Amino acid sequence: MKPLIVLVSVFGLSMLFSYTFHQREDLYFSGRLALCVMLLFTSIAHFVFIKGMVLMVPPFIPNAIKKLIVIITGLIEIAGAAGIMLYETRITAGYLLVIFLIAMLPANVYATQRRVNMEQGDFSGPGMYYLIFRIPMQLFLIVWTYYFAIAHPYPF
Repeated sequence: MKPLIVLVSVFGLSMLFSYTFHQREDLYFSGRLALCVMLLFTSIAHFVFIKGMVLMVPPFIPNAIKKLIVIITGLIEIAGAAGIMLYETRITAGYLLVIFLIAMLPANVYATQRRVNMEQGDFSGPGMYYLIFRIPMQLFLIVWTYYFAIAHPYPF
């Protein structure tokens, strides 16, 4: 829920700012900026809540590399955030982020099944009903990424 709030809030503020100071809305820049800030926000969890993030990694991944995977996925989010803001890398970064978001959905389902509470680093999470929100949100993020980073890669 927090990433969605960040995404929508930054988008709204960016649209308001661009209209106020440039007398026009910059829909595509605002969409990319919102996604960038959201990705930076979510990447922080990979380093601050690493214990909880490790609990989200499925059991077929060896325990010895789970922490490394969490760190790498956090770095991927940071790279994706930067990539969608640069004109030269925007489309490639967008496609890679779509693949990343699709690939992360099973980890989110697994974590929900286990009731992982990422912030607490334990198994006191909300449980399966969270998927009613999480799956549509993940699909929304995929569509948002496609629309703003791939379908409309304008220079600004």
